[in-house]
Amino acid sequence: MANPSSSTPAQLRRVLGLPALVFFGLVYMVPLTIFTTYGIVTELTGGRTAGAYLVTLVAMLFTAASYSFMVKRLPVAGSAYSYTNMAFGPNIGFLAGWSLLLDYLFLPMINYLLIGLFLNIAFPAVPAWAFVLACIALVTVLNVVGINSVAKTSNLIVGAQIVFIGVFVALSCQTLAGQPLDLLSPLLGDGSKPGFGHLMAGAAVLCLSFLGFDAVSTLAEECRDARRDVPRAIILTTLFAGLLFTLLAYVSQLVLPGSSFANADAAANEVMFKAGGQFLTNFFTAAYVAGSLGSALASQAAVSRILFTMGRDNVLPRRSFGYLSPRFGTPVFAILLVSAFSLLALVIDLATLASLISFGALVAFSAVNLAVVKTHLLDDASQRNAKGLLSYGVVPLVGLGLTLWLWTSLSALTLVIGLCWFALGLAYLAILTAGFRRPVRLVDFTEAA
Repeated sequence: MANPSSSTPAQLRRVLGLPALVFFGLVYMVPLTIFTTYGIVTELTGGRTAGAYLVTLVAMLFTAASYSFMVKRLPVAGSAYSYTNMAFGPNIGFLAGWSLLLDYLFLPMINYLLIGLFLNIAFPAVPAWAFVLACIALVTVLNVVGINSVAKTSNLIVGAQIVFIGVFVALSCQTLAGQPLDLLSPLLGDGSKPGFGHLMAGAAVLCLSFLGFDAVSTLAEECRDARRDVPRAIILTTLFAGLLFTLLAYVSQLVLPGSSFANADAAANEVMFKAGGQFLTNFFTAAYVAGSLGSALASQAAVSRILFTMGRDNVLPRRSFGYLSPRFGTPVFAILLVSAFSLLALVIDLATLASLISFGALVAFSAVNLAVVKTHLLDDASQRNAKGLLSYGVVPLVGLGLTLWLWTSLSALTLVIGLCWFALGLAYLAILTAGFRRPVRLVDFTEAA
C-alpha cells in the first residue's frame, strides 16, 4: 500500500533473483574502485596493495558470513539497522542504522564528485557542476521508476567494466611479455614500508571497497526468495569482488613497479598509459565514469530503502519516509531526500568525503557480527552445539576481531568525524525517546515470520 496511514503495511515488490543481486552488489562496489585509492594505498603499504586486498578480503568474508546468517533469519530491508534492532533492541538498532547512514548518504555524493572531476578533465569547456547536476537528475529518475530499472542499468555497467578489465589485463600481459618480472613484489612490496602495521593501514582504507555485500542485504524485501538468494549473493559478491580487486592490483603493480608516483591521486592514469598508451587511458576514463554512475545508482537505491525501513518503523517520520509511490512502488520521498543531500557534491572536497565514509561501515560490521552471537547462541539454546558454536560463535567473533583491528587503523580525523556523527545520532535518539524514558518503536518483523 502506498498510504502510510493505512492499516496494511507498505510492501516493496519482490522481483529480484540471485544474478540481479550479485550484479547489484558488484556495481555498488564498482569493479574499478581499486583505482580510486590505488596510488594512496600503494604508497601507504610500500607497494603491497594486492597483499592488503587479500587481508581485507579475509576480514570481509567473516563479516559477510555474519550478514548471510542474519538475512536467513530476518529477510527484510534495513540491513545492519534491522539486524541490530532484532538482537539488541530498538535503541541500539537505531544507533547502528545511524552509523550506517554515514556511509550510505555520502557514497552517492562521492561518485557524483568523481564523475564531475573526470568528465571536466575530458571536456574542460563544461564545468564540473553541470555534470554533477545531470548525473543526480538521471540517477533520481531511474531510482523513482523502480528497482528493475536499477538492476538492468547495473547489469550494463558491470558488463562494460568487465570488458575494460579484459582489455586492461590483455594489454598489460602484452606489455610485460619478455620482461624480467618479480612475481612476489605485489605481495611483498619494495621494502619502503616494512612491517604489518603499514599493511593493516592500507587494508583499513580498502575495506570500504567491500560495502557492496552490505548493500545486497538492503534488497531482501525485493528478492523472490530472500532466505536462499540473499545469503548466497552476499558471499559471492564479496569473494568475486575481492579476488578481482586483488588481481587488478597485482597486475597494476607488475606493470608499474614501486610505490612512488608523480601524483598518487592520479596513479591509475600512469598505470594505464604504461600498459596501453592513450587508448587505454581514455578507455579507463569512460569505464570509470560509467562505474561511478552505476555506484551512485545502486547506493541511492540502498540508502533510500534504509530510510524507508526507519520511516515504516516510525523511527523517522512515517508519513514522509514510510511512503511508497502507488505507481512505481518505490520510496519516492527518501529517494528525493538523498538526491537533495547529494547536492553537497557541488561544494565539498574529495578528501573530506573519503574521511566521512570510513567510520560507519566498520561500526555496522561490528554490530552485525555481535548480532549473530546474540540471536543465534545467546537467545537460541538449540544452536549451542558444535556446529552452532563454530558457525555462530567462532565465525562472527573472528569477524569482529578483524573489523576492530581495521577500525583502529583508521586515521585520527576519520575517528573524530565518525564519533561526532555518532554523538549527533545519540542526541537525536534522546529526543526521540524523551530522554530514554520510552523505547523506539520496534521493527515490524512480519516479513520474516
